[in-house]
Amino acid sequence: MRTDCSAHAAMNPMTHYMELLATNQPWQLLIFMAVPVICAETLAISELIVLYTRKLDGLARRVNRVTGIFAGLYFLGVFVYLLLNVVIPLTISGGWRGPGDVIAVGFYLSGVVPFLGMASLELGIVGRKLDENGKLGLHATFVGIFLVVAHIAMIFGMLDPSLFIAVPKAAMEM
Repeated sequence: MRTDCSAHAAMNPMTHYMELLATNQPWQLLIFMAVPVICAETLAISELIVLYTRKLDGLARRVNRVTGIFAGLYFLGVFVYLLLNVVIPLTISGGWRGPGDVIAVGFYLSGVVPFLGMASLELGIVGRKLDENGKLGLHATFVGIFLVVAHIAMIFGMLDPSLFIAVPKAAMEM
């Protein structure tokens, strides 16, 4: 059954991103928001310590490395799960609640790129020919990219999805 996007958005003024976090409390909030955000914050803080001190063998670097690998593998699992259980079914059924809904979910899922990039860098899959400064720079870039895409997802996810759906002028005059 195909759902009309504008009618569905009017019935539910919440993006699928926010609905995902609000449903099955507190578990989905923990799985889909808390764990990735805690990983991102741990990475950002430890990244700053490593970049400032240049201690490549200290506790901050070990925490950063372990968190980067964990976050990449964890978020790959989140990505695959949501792609198969949310994105594909919503796309097939026409259940998206407008462009803002797609932007929120799309940017959230795009977090897999920087997280997997960090894990791949830490596991030696990418960046093998880079020196330590090059690896630090690439790692910091991945952290920054994740923070940007996660915040875009949060901003669009918190908006009423009907804000991005055009209403015909005739409907507004009624």
